[in-house]
Amino acid sequence: MDFLLAFIIGGLICVAAQITLDATPLTPAHVMVLFVSLGAIASALGLYQPLVELAGAGATIPLPSFGHALVQGMLEEFKLSGWLGLISGGLKATSLALTVAIIMGFLTALVFNPRD
Repeated sequence: MDFLLAFIIGGLICVAAQITLDATPLTPAHVMVLFVSLGAIASALGLYQPLVELAGAGATIPLPSFGHALVQGMLEEFKLSGWLGLISGGLKATSLALTVAIIMGFLTALVFNPRD
């Protein structure tokens, strides 16, 4: 049942992103920023963590989870380090994802030739 719930909720998040892309003049970059921002707002309001507990990977893999991770990292580090933790906490919580994105982008650029 956990797999089914993760698949349904993750799929609904992806469907919402695709509908946003198709129904608005927004570019993929705009939609990506929108969904990360919505995840951050939902996390700050305490709405995203219950979704994570319900859907597991269905809520932790799509883009809104990056915003959720940023906010949760910032809040945890703020408790430990004060105002400086607002900056360092978000970076600590998402450093692995950022590192993988940079390395994969670099490797992709080495393997493929860009179009003119």
